[in-house]
This record gives sequence, structure tokens and C-alpha cells, in this order.
Amino acid sequence: MRGACDCHVHVFGPPGRYPLSPERRYTPPQASVEELLALQERLGLERVVIVQPSPYGTDNGCMLDALRRLGRRARGVAVIDEHSSLVSMHEAGVRGVRVNLETGGERDPAVALRKLEQAAARVAPLGWHVQTFASLQVLSTLKSSIEALPVPLVVDHFGLPSPGADYAAVVSLVRSGKAYVKLSAPHRFAVQPDYADAEPFVRALLAANPERLLWGSDWPHPGTGPRERPRDIQPFDAVDDARALERLAGWVSSPAQLEKILVTNPARLYDF
Repeated sequence: MRGACDCHVHVFGPPGRYPLSPERRYTPPQASVEELLALQERLGLERVVIVQPSPYGTDNGCMLDALRRLGRRARGVAVIDEHSSLVSMHEAGVRGVRVNLETGGERDPAVALRKLEQAAARVAPLGWHVQTFASLQVLSTLKSSIEALPVPLVVDHFGLPSPGADYAAVVSLVRSGKAYVKLSAPHRFAVQPDYADAEPFVRALLAANPERLLWGSDWPHPGTGPRERPRDIQPFDAVDDARALERLAGWVSSPAQLEKILVTNPARLYDF
């Protein structure tokens, strides 16, 4: 599909050029720009969003280098601190910042809200969005505060719904247009890998507002197994990306909805 976009991938390495953070929670293998381009070719995609992964902390060098190499087909989502130069990142193709609550184990709603508000205030002048890796439980608690943010919120990986989780608050945020949800990485759910578990949530999101849904492969699929030894290289999860894209086509009700998720919505949010 012309202009189709994978809205969630990562690039890693080489470690000699881009050292990982000493505070990282896991150590990934390498995943190169060349491998990413091969994936795009296999899936028939023309655009991509590279998301800063947590093992690099706030050193966005690897992601920014990938943006330079990929040019106009790519956009980025950064992780920032008080020293980050947002203007230069914008020029490189960054259009959002990620607040990674889940990987750091942040479950305190007050702390989570403070981080989201600080990020939103920082990026609002540039017209960026805030992306968060957080659970549905945390997002539900913060619903009214999220509605007051000056920028859109993008929810990673469905909000990691656990069995029986209440997704009404996130559906409401999508309906109002305040939040986008990435239909990505259902294998990360707190159940055994079974993509059918995502379908009721997807149907509710589609009924609420298909103009606020995105798709991402989560390539190269950072390992979701135990992370007791963060310095040991943790293999990537084995995920069939072509099958994941086929499941998206099976979830939607029409080619027009599929085009919104793969083309129109990413073009609007990421300024392609």
C-alpha cells in the first residue's frame, strides 16, 4: 500500500559506536538499518517510525543516525532529558517523545502524571506528541488529566491489557481524539501469545475512532522473558511480522479503515 507505515520499530548497535546505558534493564542483540530496510521490503511498507528503546536511556544517537540514513521515509520518537536539543532533533525527523513508565516499573499515578505533564509542556511548542509505554490501569487512573494535556498522547502496545482489564477509559480517550493507540506487539500481553485476545479491544477502538489508531511491528521484538541478568544479551522474541500485518487486515472492517491505520493516521501524526 502506497505510503504505508510501520509506526514502532527499534534499531540497535553497533555497541562500539552506540554504547548502552549502564542502568539498562536488558541487553539486546544488534538490529541494523539494513535489516530494517529488508523488513520494510518484505512487508511492502514505505515509511517507518523509529522509537528510542530503553537500553539507550536518553542517548538518542543510534536512533538519530538511523533517521539520517533513512531520510524522508523515517520519523523518530526520542527519550529526552533537560539537556536534549529538541530543535536539532526536529530537524532530524523526530516528532515525539517517549515516557517509558512500564519498563521502569512506574505504577504511581502521581509520578506518572508528573512525567507526562513535563514532557508535554516541553514538546508542545514543536507540535510533537507524547508517547507512553504504560498499562491500562495507570492510563485509566489518569484519564481526566490526559484529556487536559496540551498535546496528543500515543499509547504503546494497546496499553498492555491483562486478562479482564478495563479498557473503557482508553477507548473514551480515542473516541475524543485525545489519544492514539498503537495496535502493536500483542505478544507482550500478560497472557500466553494468542492474538485473538486483542480482538475485542481492537473492535471497540475501531468503533470509537479509527482515525486514532496506528500499527507497529515492534521489530526486532526485544525479548519479553525474565530479565534477572540485564548485562546478558537477551535474544529477540520470534515473531512473524507478515502474519501480524495480516491479522491487522483481518481486524478491520474495510480497506478504507486499513488505509487510515497504515497511511493516513501516521502521515498526520508524524508529519510525513
